[in-house]
Amino acid sequence: MYLPTLLAAVSEETIDIVTWISIAALAALVVVLIVLCIFNKRFSTSEIAFAGICLAASFALSFIKVSPVTYGGSITLASFVPLLIYAYKFGPIKGTLAGLIFGLLNFISDPYILTPMSFVLDYLLAFASIGIMGFAPKLGKLPLTAKVAIGAVCVYVLRFVFHLLSGIIYFNEDAIWVSLPEWALANSFIYSFIYQCVYIPADAAISVGVLVAFSMTHTLDRLFAIVDRSMKKAADVTEKKDEVAAETVAADGATDVADGAAADGTTDGADGAADGAADGAADEENKKD
Repeated sequence: MYLPTLLAAVSEETIDIVTWISIAALAALVVVLIVLCIFNKRFSTSEIAFAGICLAASFALSFIKVSPVTYGGSITLASFVPLLIYAYKFGPIKGTLAGLIFGLLNFISDPYILTPMSFVLDYLLAFASIGIMGFAPKLGKLPLTAKVAIGAVCVYVLRFVFHLLSGIIYFNEDAIWVSLPEWALANSFIYSFIYQCVYIPADAAISVGVLVAFSMTHTLDRLFAIVDRSMKKAADVTEKKDEVAAETVAADGATDVADGAAADGTTDGADGAADGAADGAADEENKKD
């Protein structure tokens, strides 16, 4: 009992530190996204809004789960699917950013780490692997079903690798206190590999199955069409606002030019009248002489 208690104390102390770092990192990511939305046209408000919707859906689904292993992984109700769809639609960079935010949210809601490196591997890199799905649309002329299935499998393979490395670090800290056959306890790699195989393939199968079902029923096509229409509408509104702003600026400029011309004309008229009056007075004087 001493070893689990000691590890729990070490983990709790590390978690307290990393939790605050995670909150700060999450806030920083939100600020970065807002700045990119304002100053970089590649990150539109519509894309960030859809990211928020997908993040909320994934985060909610992550609470519907079973945990077949102790201290770690669980099988969720396709919690990766909304963000996989987002990454497929909006590309690897935006998918990676959304995955990072999802990883930080998962850590803040249910943290458990032994070392800072396991935090990086389990919550940052493992969830950032969602961005790989953004390359799936480039898989040539394959049907949509094949693209989303291959993309999701690649994401989960990469996630498996990161969790595997984290497990090797974790179990090298003598954190093995459960009963396993001797061959499984021969080294940390074998134990970590078995540990990840208990839940990641099942979670992957659920997500891939849902994506394939969505594709075969044309749900993804309809969803992408809705997104495209919404983005086009938002772009049209933005373009119209820009046109109105440009017309307003042009009208203000024309008004200024007209006002300037009128002022110049008035000044020239006054000067001409004064000159005429002066010349008339001079002529009268000359006649008297």
